[in-house]
Amino acid sequence: MTVRETVDAKKTRFGKSELKALFADATKLVVAKGKKVREFDPAKDSAADIAAAALGPSGNLRAPAIRAGKTWYIGFNEDAYAQRFG
Repeated sequence: MTVRETVDAKKTRFGKSELKALFADATKLVVAKGKKVREFDPAKDSAADIAAAALGPSGNLRAPAIRAGKTWYIGFNEDAYAQRFG
């Protein structure tokens, strides 16, 4: 597994209008929000549902945001990261 890209969402702000371009080639999004982890398929799930999960209270992309292949991991959940990154 090779991590192709990391995004420092604290330094580079991504709002709702940038999400479509950011996730353009993604096949899966794993979004952690507290203890909840949800998976999205950008080709099937609505942009509004993805934005509601992926954006924090400030309206910016949750941190951290990591792209591994065609999967994005957004927000932090120890179990989700351990499952993917060991």
